Amino acid sequence: MPSVLIVDDERSIRNVLKDILGNEGYKVEEAADGEEALKKFSDTTYDVVICDIKMPKVDGIEFLEKANAINDEVPIIMISGHGTIETAVDAVKKGAYDYISKPPDLNRLLITIRNAMDKNNLVKETRVLKRKVGKVQEIIGNSEALVRIKQTIEKVAPTDARVLVTGGNGSGKELVARWLHAKSNRNSAPLIEVNCAAIPSELIESELFGHEKGAFTSAIKQRIGKFEQANGGTLFLDEIGDMSLSAQAKVLRALQEGKITRVGGEKEIPVDVRIVAATNKDLLKEVEDKNFRLDLYHRLGVILLHVPSLNDRIDDIPLLVEHFLGLIAEEYGQVKKAIEPAAITALQQHNWTGNIRELRNVVERLVILSGKTITLNDVENYVR
Repeated sequence: MPSVLIVDDERSIRNVLKDILGNEGYKVEEAADGEEALKKFSDTTYDVVICDIKMPKVDGIEFLEKANAINDEVPIIMISGHGTIETAVDAVKKGAYDYISKPPDLNRLLITIRNAMDKNNLVKETRVLKRKVGKVQEIIGNSEALVRIKQTIEKVAPTDARVLVTGGNGSGKELVARWLHAKSNRNSAPLIEVNCAAIPSELIESELFGHEKGAFTSAIKQRIGKFEQANGGTLFLDEIGDMSLSAQAKVLRALQEGKITRVGGEKEIPVDVRIVAATNKDLLKEVEDKNFRLDLYHRLGVILLHVPSLNDRIDDIPLLVEHFLGLIAEEYGQVKKAIEPAAITALQQHNWTGNIRELRNVVERLVILSGKTITLNDVENYVR
């Protein structure tokens, strides 16, 4: 749940904003002045801060400067009923994400919060992905299916061929996409991921292609879409089977012409991206049901890669468990725990509906709850 800190000396303003943001699904904390806010800001990491300018003790501008010195990654939105253009410009120059006059237009405030979080998430995502490109997590397993996937990646990655990765949730489709990028000639450029299932259909086109200021009611500023962000690199369209038909048509055009047009814009923007798509659905069945375009399917599926479920590669479970035991020990700063052979056998007999992701969570649970050695009894007690 995203967290927001509201800093305002007017209780009525805090109450109104808290009620509205709470109804929108945000976790809200309050501070009555800049001094109290700085204490909370030092102790807690927030996703967004909404801060008044005119306050006793420590005013909003002073809070902004000190908060940015503590953590400049948290977007701070300034609000004021006494502001001028000069005040707004000064606030933005000193690191504010945006400035809104009181009484705030609630729709604009909500959109600004969302945009601030989107930008912040993008910065974090880019940083994480760049770090992962430098050291991509290993694809663990010696089963026949995994060996074929690794061999295919070695052949396909250096090309610009589009790849469609299929497989169940948690099977490792994202890891395959990262390896395709890491071993490609584009690995010095970004790998940008879009989870098509997590973005509402009415926002997916703006997410992919960006929009111009004024393109629709909430478009208060220009936005660069994922295609442009991935220019020169790789765009990973995860769960593409959940993409709306209208967005599919625009993606198809982008693939055919190598150009995009922002929502509300007329200018064609050339883009050079390598597309890797993934889905847990049977896209040909989706085509039959008229939920997916056949021409897009053929455009995406130059190379088809199917990631098997963990139940289809149980011989890889011992290697995966040892790998996760090492990772978790490193994360927790502990000595790597041993595991009994009988416990491994029991794990191989489990029905892994959540695939690799479920196994990783189970191993972490066993590390936390077991003694120095993970036993068969631990598996029987803690694995369901």
